[in-house]
Amino acid sequence: MESLKTNFTLDAKGLACPMPIVKTKKAMNDLAAGQVLEVQATDKGSKADMKAWAETTGHQYLGTIEDGDVLKHYLRKSSNEESDERKHPHILSNEELEKKLEENADFVLIDVREVAEYVFNHIPKAISIPLEDLENRLDDLDKEAEIAIICRTGNRSDLAAQKLAAKGYTKVFNVVPGMSNWLGKTININS
Repeated sequence: MESLKTNFTLDAKGLACPMPIVKTKKAMNDLAAGQVLEVQATDKGSKADMKAWAETTGHQYLGTIEDGDVLKHYLRKSSNEESDERKHPHILSNEELEKKLEENADFVLIDVREVAEYVFNHIPKAISIPLEDLENRLDDLDKEAEIAIICRTGNRSDLAAQKLAAKGYTKVFNVVPGMSNWLGKTININS
């Protein structure tokens, strides 16, 4: 295989979401349009995160190569000066979500974290659909339903909410800050 030419390599090994994206965003700001960034990460969720982040910012996701436990992500900086990161406009706070759960409100709660994260600790009503699987599971979701999306920090869920909104889902909410500060009821692997 021919070696990939990159302009900068970012070491994000050992970092968990959202840090690989945070560091990637900072590194991208230092690149010139058209330059290629290699991001080395060990967080398995970073594959879906990098692709989704690139889509929301206008940068080009070139692909990922697995090298043992290291995922090497390749991104090309957009030549568009206006490649500002979009955010999903509709959010729910953790407290608002907890109130909806207590009221038994009629809505769908999707947890877009990796399966292992979900198994170890999740909200009882949550349905596990990892971000990388979301595109293939759209037929499982009712376009008319109210949908709340949660992840660990609100970043992956933001990307998922944008993806659903782009596909015509109109009642989609990103839960912020997500599981990292969730104080409500959970089910965990030891339950």
